Amino acid sequence: MNIENLLTYSPVQWQIVAHILVLGFAAQAAGLVYFLTTLKDLAPRYRMASVLGSIVMVSAFLLLLAQSLSWQNTFVLQNDVFVRGETIFSNGFRYLNWLIDVPLLLLQLVIVLGLTAVAARRLGILFVGSGAAMIVLGYIGQFYETSNLTALWVWGAVSTIFYIVLLFLTWTRIGEALPKMPQSAAGTMKSIRWIFIIFWTFYPIAYILPAILPTADGVVARQLLFTTADIVAKVIYGVMITKVAMDLSKAEGYTPESMEAGTIKAD
Repeated sequence: MNIENLLTYSPVQWQIVAHILVLGFAAQAAGLVYFLTTLKDLAPRYRMASVLGSIVMVSAFLLLLAQSLSWQNTFVLQNDVFVRGETIFSNGFRYLNWLIDVPLLLLQLVIVLGLTAVAARRLGILFVGSGAAMIVLGYIGQFYETSNLTALWVWGAVSTIFYIVLLFLTWTRIGEALPKMPQSAAGTMKSIRWIFIIFWTFYPIAYILPAILPTADGVVARQLLFTTADIVAKVIYGVMITKVAMDLSKAEGYTPESMEAGTIKAD
């Protein structure tokens, strides 16, 4: 059982979590609108990046909406504190959502790296395989956060191995692509590398918080970390990938008008 269900919360603590979850699914909805409305600004070869981003937005929106409703329905106010009622709040659903989203987020990156078909396929397989392994192992580990902290640490440590593999792959592949990109696109890609390093690290920190801060404040911090990471690593990251794709499209001579006139250069 998640530690959230074993604790009581002050009205302020409960509201902070409720508000951050609402902000989370609202941000995903805004991201979906952005990706759909800017799709025409991308050359055809890059449009799949925004299509994948749109799928991520729908998936994350539904998950965070469900998490928000679950938080509101699980806890009831008694004697000026919120206590668990008859239902259970679970972070496990987040992992099932990430199992969908993480591979798609990584494939968005593959699309704008300018790789050959063979290299893109190879990197895509590494990304999807490592991402799925990282999420599945974390999903197993989170079941032990209130019953076996040793198991929580062990499963988390093994999951982190695949996380480190992903960081290495993203950092090195982006670095290899930078010299071939227009200056504006390269600048955005450098920022994307730091999103992986900083904000993806929020997830393992949030995963292990029940072991190092098993309090109501720890729960608030965990939900803040999870949801902030979801906003930055999905919405803001997706917007930045789209910006890179726009810059690459322009460098290749693409404009929406040229597409309509049939004057876009052949790939």
